[in-house]
Amino acid sequence: MSVRSPTPLPCDALPPAPLLFPSLSPPLLPLRHSPPPPPMTSPPPHSPPPPAASDALGQILQALLPALLLAAESVKALHARWRALHGTLLALQTSLAAAPASAVSHPLFADLVASLLPALRSLHALSARCQDPALPGGRLRLQSDLDIASSSLSLLLHDLSLLLRSGILSVDSSASSPNAIVLQVPAPAASRADKSLFIRDAFARLQIGGLDLKLKALASLLELLANDVAAESAQIVASDGDVAALLRLLDASSHSALRDHAAAAVAHLATACAASRKVAFDEGGLGPLLRVLDSGSAPATRERAVAAIEAITADVGSAWAVAAYGGVPILINACRPGSGSPVVQALAVAALKNVASIEDVRSALVEEGGLPVLVDLLASGSSDTQKSAALCIWSLASFGDHETQYKIVQAGALLPLLQVLHTASGLDLHDAVLRAIHALAVVPAAARTLCLSPLFFAQLTDLMCRGGSILLQQMAADMVAELAPGVSDDTKRCMAPCICTLVKMMETAKPATVQESAGRALLALMTLKSNRKELIRDEKSVTRLLHMLDPRNEEIDKKYPVSVVLALAMGGGNGTRRRLGDAGVCQHLQKLAEAEVPGSKKALQRISGNRLKSLLSRGWNS
Repeated sequence: MSVRSPTPLPCDALPPAPLLFPSLSPPLLPLRHSPPPPPMTSPPPHSPPPPAASDALGQILQALLPALLLAAESVKALHARWRALHGTLLALQTSLAAAPASAVSHPLFADLVASLLPALRSLHALSARCQDPALPGGRLRLQSDLDIASSSLSLLLHDLSLLLRSGILSVDSSASSPNAIVLQVPAPAASRADKSLFIRDAFARLQIGGLDLKLKALASLLELLANDVAAESAQIVASDGDVAALLRLLDASSHSALRDHAAAAVAHLATACAASRKVAFDEGGLGPLLRVLDSGSAPATRERAVAAIEAITADVGSAWAVAAYGGVPILINACRPGSGSPVVQALAVAALKNVASIEDVRSALVEEGGLPVLVDLLASGSSDTQKSAALCIWSLASFGDHETQYKIVQAGALLPLLQVLHTASGLDLHDAVLRAIHALAVVPAAARTLCLSPLFFAQLTDLMCRGGSILLQQMAADMVAELAPGVSDDTKRCMAPCICTLVKMMETAKPATVQESAGRALLALMTLKSNRKELIRDEKSVTRLLHMLDPRNEEIDKKYPVSVVLALAMGGGNGTRRRLGDAGVCQHLQKLAEAEVPGSKKALQRISGNRLKSLLSRGWNS
């Protein structure tokens, strides 16, 4: 690198040079770890002005570093420490020489050079003390001073390496305005190169600057991410930024304002796109986020942390880590009444819902007292909270063993689920609640409670007749089929309005399981004579049955249409059998009987036999 070098001076004749920014750092400590000294009302007398960055760099490269490298090889006292320092000094010399010529105009580089100059001068003074056989001040004091200087130099070298890796020193100053405290936030339509430069510059300032500079860098980064409609900026942050450095700001030792801004930035990355979310997880972000949620941070900070947790746990490949980080009790506590805002509760239970299918999480959720918390959320939470709590219970009951299912029922989950099913209006919430009820119906106590609730079956009837989600209708049909043996005739009679819907559902080709669910539910209702009459009176339903029996209709499994016709023929009376015969059912049954479809021959005999007897009776009487 080409720099303007002054005439080299002997190292012992170098005048002391104050820092470019004396309010930022004392001579021996690195810029980022030093508290500012008290402000002075006037500069000290006879204090020389600070050298320009190029002049200071020339002094370092031309005088200080060569002298120190020579001293590090020849010094006698504390030789092992000086040998280690020699490697640091050599790396520093190489890094400074590799800096582009335009680097001296960059404020971060100039600040770094200003901190290097007094640190190297102090180190040179230490080398003179080590050369003195008398070891002025004593060996232990000298060893301590040398360790402090070595640590300070290593930190400054780290910052210099970071600046060089970021690439921001190689950019044309006239194009990028590097003298600004923080670069101007690129517009949403800016090029990827402009956004990449801004992001690299922001992360460099975030790791090297003082508190004020870090806050400004974070605020600018948040502004960029907030306008990131297409998630392009989040992807650039994930690829070109240092997400690990951002996550370190979530530590409890960080300044609260830094932690708040960092939580907001991580939440943006976790929710923007899969690429940035994966980087946040791969860099170990879940643990710090859980600690922020568990801490006494500001409500807004906890909301941002739990939003990031919910987004990360939505990925199946990342959900397992919640148990590994001990996050289950933290999420449960965040769901408890009074532990946070409704937003925190809703996002925390959504995160639990995401991970409830994992075995370790299920065990921890039950053992840590999560079931009563879920029941409370069902009874008093918002609709989103109720939905997540219901889906969490569904996962616990579906993937858990009989003991887990029994504990859920014992915790009192069934009654609030029934209440939500009765009062909720959204189909999504109905779907979540019905899933949970369906999973708990295998417990005998829960099944008895459901069978004794006409209101529950009226709700199932309404869900099937209303239309909408075919999967929701299928679930309701499954519940009718499974619980019908324990239901009273009066309840079955009240479910007559859904009979035509069940016949229509049997025509649904995909998924194929819908045909089975509807057929089972319809057969369960056909045990009642009034329901059989309801079906046979509906011409559309009879036409649909005839269409399903047609052997040419290969999309429909003939098992349930034949079973329904047989149930009608066995218990519907002569009028029902005549109605089926007149509709042309016998022709299809004849072909199905020849194909040996189970039940078709018996249904044919029942319908055609009674029709023959009826015709003979009419002829005899006439």
